[in-house]
Parts: sequence; structure tokens; C-alpha cells
Amino acid sequence: MKKLKIYLDTSAIGYLDEQSSPQEMGEMLKLWELIKQGIYDAAISQITFDEISNNKNAEKVDVLLDYISEINYEKIEISEQANRIASLIASAGVLAEKHKNDRLHIGCAIAANCEIIVSLNFKHLVNIKTIKGVRGIANLEGYSSIDIVSPAMLTQEGDV
Repeated sequence: MKKLKIYLDTSAIGYLDEQSSPQEMGEMLKLWELIKQGIYDAAISQITFDEISNNKNAEKVDVLLDYISEINYEKIEISEQANRIASLIASAGVLAEKHKNDRLHIGCAIAANCEIIVSLNFKHLVNIKTIKGVRGIANLEGYSSIDIVSPAMLTQEGDV
């Protein structure tokens, strides 16, 4: 069976070391183990690396970069295609102009033919308005279907 190609946004990776949220951290650590085992194909964009590097806590930056070094992943650059998709998302009113990086995460994932975006950003990404809007745009523009899910949705018994 073909492996799912999953895009990991900054929030997902950030929860690998989020002691203040043990449940979410535990879910992300379970998913990380599945990625390390090769159950999923992972993709991470330049946006994620930029956002991690901009964290003022240097120790947290080092910890997260160490985690990333544990897995095989496709690094996605911000392409013209990703920027175009991000613009369509703004034009459609799915995510406001001020949420540029969130729109770029989606654009990068769609442009790279990812099937799933893994996020713990429930305010902007993992919510029905964004999920339905992104699916609609991907469909109208001729891209493959894409879902936005929390790590727990990929780690439940029987799903892998």
C-alpha cells in the first residue's frame, strides 16, 4: 500500500517539545515514531525552518532541529506555485491576509502533492472553515485532495 505523504507545519513540530501540553506532545511523539519507522513520508517546508529559527528560545530551536534530524523528509521550498495557492486562499476568504505563513504552509503542501497537513494550529488550520475552503480551492484548481488533521488522527489504533 502507498504511504501517505504528510506535511508537518511548525505547530506540529513545536509540540514535540511542549511540556505544558502533555497530551498533544504525546500524540506528536507517537506520530514522530511512525515517521521514523517509515510508515509516512514526511515533508517540511522552508517556512517551518524559518519559524523554528525565529524562536527566541535557542535551546528550543536546538531541540526541534535535533528532532528533525532524526527523520527522512522532503524539504519544500517556497515556490511560485505555493505563493499562487496561498494568494487564492486569501482571495477566497479562507485565511486572512495577515496569516501569510499559514497560507504558505498550505500552498507548499498542495504544490508538493501532500495528502495530509498535520497541524496543532486549531485556530487557523485545523478547523472546518479552513479544511473545507482548502479542499474546495485544491479541487477547483485541479490539485489532489488534501486534508488538515491533528497528529492524533494519524496515530489511532488500526489507522496505520
